[in-house]
Amino acid sequence: MLETLLIRSRAVPPEQPRRRGATSVDSGSDRFGVLKAVLAAVPWLQVGLGATIVLLAAMVPWATDRLLTAMDQQIVAVDVRGEFVGDSRVGIERSAGAWIGKSYFATDLAEIKAELEQRPWVASAAVKRVWPGRLEIDIREKKPLAYWTDGRLVSRSGELFSPPNPEVAGRLPRLEGPDARVRDVIAMARSMSDQLADYGLGFAGLSVEQRGAWTLTLSNGIEVVLGRDKIEQRFERFITVYENRLAARVDEVSRVDVRYSNGVAVQWKADAGIAAPKS
Repeated sequence: MLETLLIRSRAVPPEQPRRRGATSVDSGSDRFGVLKAVLAAVPWLQVGLGATIVLLAAMVPWATDRLLTAMDQQIVAVDVRGEFVGDSRVGIERSAGAWIGKSYFATDLAEIKAELEQRPWVASAAVKRVWPGRLEIDIREKKPLAYWTDGRLVSRSGELFSPPNPEVAGRLPRLEGPDARVRDVIAMARSMSDQLADYGLGFAGLSVEQRGAWTLTLSNGIEVVLGRDKIEQRFERFITVYENRLAARVDEVSRVDVRYSNGVAVQWKADAGIAAPKS
């Protein structure tokens, strides 16, 4: 049996003629060339430097934490320094003992400071770390100026405070008045005390009532009623009358009322209500 193989052929189009002077580049080569150009334009040195800086910055907190963890110690002692009158070094050391055994680095010094300054006598506390495991505390106490209403104390800065042991302040003047007027009373007391000292008189106390009436007390027990108006002028009048008429008989005087327009009323220890001559 004869098999016949039929081969069909198809015509292949002839290659197009190339133009003279032209170069043929395929699409793959073109993309590769663009990529090379982009890569060549990137400032690799700056990019590498920037990446290094970012990496180091990210590692600093981690490295610091690891270093502090490795170096951390327990607080083994607390040193307390300061001059104590109202509070006691032992009491503060006992209170500070609560931080013994705590982390040297993790302990919040601001928290310690705030807690110490809650103590009635403490005006300020400074806390610092001393390597490898100590805390150093400097205490500044409030300086009492006078006793205030209801047995409280008032400091030289005008702060009212109520310690459990106000008597340790010793012998101090007594000031009285509404709490809102504490600075007014202090200012008036200082002014009067300075002037009284020039005449050999001691200042013992000053009070202002809610309605505004002032009364001065001298260290020799004499009470000077000043009233509500023209306090400075009335005080000056008392000084004048005392210097001219009362100094020689000061031991006999109990009370002086200077609320009068042109004179004063003197109450003697033996008698009551004898008026002094008008000045």
